[in-house]
Amino acid sequence: MNADPLELKKFSDLAHQWWDPTSEFRPLHEINPLRLDWINSQAPLAGKKVVDVGCGGGILAESMAKKGADVTGIDLSEKALKVADLHSLESGVHVRYELIAAEDLAARESGSFDIVTCMEMLEHVPDPASIVAACARLAKPGGRIFFSTINRNPKSYLHAVIGAEYILRLLPKGTHDYAKFITPAELAQFTRLAGLSVDALKGMGFNPFTKIYSLNSDTSVNYLVACTKPA
Repeated sequence: MNADPLELKKFSDLAHQWWDPTSEFRPLHEINPLRLDWINSQAPLAGKKVVDVGCGGGILAESMAKKGADVTGIDLSEKALKVADLHSLESGVHVRYELIAAEDLAARESGSFDIVTCMEMLEHVPDPASIVAACARLAKPGGRIFFSTINRNPKSYLHAVIGAEYILRLLPKGTHDYAKFITPAELAQFTRLAGLSVDALKGMGFNPFTKIYSLNSDTSVNYLVACTKPA
């Protein structure tokens, strides 16, 4: 299984706080409108069949369903999926959730989805290239695939680890392992090996003074990638 048991435990232990916008998941709530709008601008979600790989408690999955997409969310944290299911029932926003690895779903439902999203996950798994390849297999020919992750350089260590976890305390200490961060060049190589073409690259920044996130052209820390599977 392409998962780190310690990573799964870390997020499972926090699962009950997933939908609390004042909790450790506050950054996810704050960046979600940005990533949702960017995805929707690249590939309109209404009427599309979508799978969110590494969906966690369902923040992005539900927001895509609200845009009119038919959404499936998958994860390997049973606790997170239970929280996602419960919130879906409470909100009335329908999302199908399943405890399954991306590679296993790709074997079962190859070429089934118009849009595949995999956000803030690649830096938490042992073999990110395998996840990228699975996402490629899940997409229909001509389908769109979206990733977001963290660059690996001194600036990203300062911002994403020291700043976010220890100084600003936006995230729990130990959330990220710098050695697992992925450069845009590495992610581009993963996508090429998976047969995908990269269409767009976007940076995401955080202003510590205004405490506002924004999309920009600076990919030195957080960044998003949009890809297409050949038709």
